[in-house]
Amino acid sequence: MILEFSSGTLEVTPGKEEPFPEVLEGVFKADPRTGNYRARGCDYADTVMALRLGRIPFKDLAADYGFEGDWELKEKIIPRPHQKEALERWQDAGCKGIAALPTGSGKTILAVMAIAAVQRRTIILVPTIDLLTQWAAVLERFFKIPVGMLGGGSRQIEALTVSTYDSAVLNMEFIGNRFGFLIADECHHLPAPETRLGASMCIAPYRLGLSATPELPPDRMEIMQDLLGEIVCQINIDELEGKVLSPYEVKHWEIPLDPREFELYQSARKCYLDFIRRNNIDFRQESGWSRFLGLAGRSAEGRLAFRAFLDQRRLARGGEAKIRALWDILRHHAGERIIIFTADNGAAYELGRRFCLPVMTHLTKAAERKEFLDKFREGIYPVLVTNRVLNEGVDVPSAAVGIILAGTGSVREHVQRLGRVLRAAPGKPQAILYELVSAGTSEESVSSRRRAHRAYTR
Repeated sequence: MILEFSSGTLEVTPGKEEPFPEVLEGVFKADPRTGNYRARGCDYADTVMALRLGRIPFKDLAADYGFEGDWELKEKIIPRPHQKEALERWQDAGCKGIAALPTGSGKTILAVMAIAAVQRRTIILVPTIDLLTQWAAVLERFFKIPVGMLGGGSRQIEALTVSTYDSAVLNMEFIGNRFGFLIADECHHLPAPETRLGASMCIAPYRLGLSATPELPPDRMEIMQDLLGEIVCQINIDELEGKVLSPYEVKHWEIPLDPREFELYQSARKCYLDFIRRNNIDFRQESGWSRFLGLAGRSAEGRLAFRAFLDQRRLARGGEAKIRALWDILRHHAGERIIIFTADNGAAYELGRRFCLPVMTHLTKAAERKEFLDKFREGIYPVLVTNRVLNEGVDVPSAAVGIILAGTGSVREHVQRLGRVLRAAPGKPQAILYELVSAGTSEESVSSRRRAHRAYTR
């Protein structure tokens, strides 16, 4: 009997009195073309365990990882109490599970400790090119061995390999049997249909998910836990404030629009809402937004409503009163490292032009991103403007002030933006996050939704 995985097979020879383990029923599906049985790569470890417990002989033609590599740490790590706790809980769970630790609390160091403990060929999945290079540098520092990279034009496979989620989907079918340990950084990205295959096709029995914000809708949480294991450790921002993370203050400012802008806002919002009501569009339903877009494109009235929607949103997100308040904050914190967060590229580039500030978006080339971040750390560029590319992952230890000019209603995004200014650094003052909200507009409800987290209600 042949059991096929995405990247390898098991040859099973059950005896007459040794039936196929019941635990595997429903895991494998018969392939009518070959007569073999197929399953996901991530089911490999459970299959091997079931066969061993059932004392069913088998020949493993799948696993190709083993102990290859020098896993001794070349730089000593003295773990902080929360890192030690997270590692122990993960090991107690069979070296499978998710560690939910705040941004800046050392999730990467936790992963390095886990690699040294497991001593298996390891692949790390990351969502961005910035994190790809950042992880590779950390691994080279601690293990002093070549680190492979998949993504951003690189395709080098080593005992330690870092891959973007996209590249993992494209390559895991061919390399998924070569790693015994899979780490998913920012693992809340993993359940998406376009990314989950990277973890699904890998046979690695040891798995670690890392995220500061692992909360997901129930259906996606189920997928994430199926691929990585349960959340084995969750530590919140307020538990580490003033110890591992910088002490912080959140300042919520409600700023009225200028009279003329408020008049334009009300007019545009009325046009937009009237169209929504006439067509019975309900944004609480998943189809609400796509239905609005479909109807908006079918008539002059719809196109007018869509333009009105954009106008009222633009006014609420970046009115002149907000810009004046932003300038006052920049002057008050002159000389400190400041990150300004916007909701879209257009607003970010407009601020860059207006105040002559460097802007980082997804359009910024890798070399230019590195230059901006290096000069920001050195203090040559004390202010950076961004939309969402600095929301997660990228290490910006010197940032002390964050200014949210605009954003979505996502709790995850809001917590990630707070995390950008919480990394501890020598001589760093108390971190401050400013949230600027246009009073009397839809931004008030957006702000209320995204602040529904204990980091803001402590």
